[in-house]
Amino acid sequence: MKIVVTMTQVPFIEGGAEYLAQNLVTALEKANHDVELVNIPMVETPVELLEDQIAAARLLEIVHTFAGRSDLCIGLKFPAYFIRHPNKVIWALHQYRGAYELWGTSYAGMHHQAEGERMRKVITNADNLYLREAKRIYTISGNVSARLMAYNNIPSTPLFHPCPDMEKFYCNEYDDYILMPSRINAAKRQKLAVEAMTYTKSKIKLIIVGRAEQDTYFNDIRQIIAKNNLEDRVKILDFVSREKKLELYANAGAVLFIPFDEDYGYITLEGMSASKPVITATDSGGPLAFVKTGKTGFVISPDAAEIAKAIDEIAGSKSLAVKLGRNAKKYITDMDITWDNVVKELTL
Repeated sequence: MKIVVTMTQVPFIEGGAEYLAQNLVTALEKANHDVELVNIPMVETPVELLEDQIAAARLLEIVHTFAGRSDLCIGLKFPAYFIRHPNKVIWALHQYRGAYELWGTSYAGMHHQAEGERMRKVITNADNLYLREAKRIYTISGNVSARLMAYNNIPSTPLFHPCPDMEKFYCNEYDDYILMPSRINAAKRQKLAVEAMTYTKSKIKLIIVGRAEQDTYFNDIRQIIAKNNLEDRVKILDFVSREKKLELYANAGAVLFIPFDEDYGYITLEGMSASKPVITATDSGGPLAFVKTGKTGFVISPDAAEIAKAIDEIAGSKSLAVKLGRNAKKYITDMDITWDNVVKELTL
């Protein structure tokens, strides 16, 4: 089957969405399909440019090419999932979050822009109209499906997929540090994690791994570290190799992942695949499908003092960390999250 996968690309940004798209292409090719990833550029500032990009996506039609007719289109992300095709399946990573669950929050600024309210209506109307063209609609998580139903009254089916290199994660030790890997930005809440370290009673360390997206937010984190003399207990690593990343997971006492309303969250799967308990928050969204308090980790309120209590509980009992970590590994293994299952469902 000739399959076109449609995706957007923000210049100079690479993360989980981009890895997902490429891994989907690889999985489809492994299943003997002829696949092409079609990326369309996306620029979000000023916000009114999004209206032009919606129109541009609707003007595109990718059925007939010099290489022959495409049999299936799999749309992944706004506004690329608006591209026209008579046999289109959507596997939504997420919608345009600034117009939905992030509207009016400190994690997105769309509501502050002069055209923000109008563009929110434009985006919602486009989703309401064009998403329903798809033969079937899937999402990457129950959290994304819940949003789609709540905001657009559109039913969808969650379809889980493995994180990159899921089979390569391993467990070595449970050392005296908590690992927090992710891009550094307000929605991932590294600042809250550092604030939690000011409440901890144990001597456990926090290792943050990721690149800062906003200088102001990063400087705030550094100021908290300096003000509270945490330089010996909080380490920030800008970039590590894949081998080093696997090693950091393998030796961590636990993984801390407390984002605001995450779509899915590779870090949860990575931590559990490395047999580590995961600490997440009640409003973290996607991770809640995997993290169960007292079984595979802890789900706590997004409060610095409460996070500190969970960190100290892990720090105070290696046997507890081992038990929760082994449970986490079994839980994620039993879920049988594979690319083969994803491909079978998307190509029905």
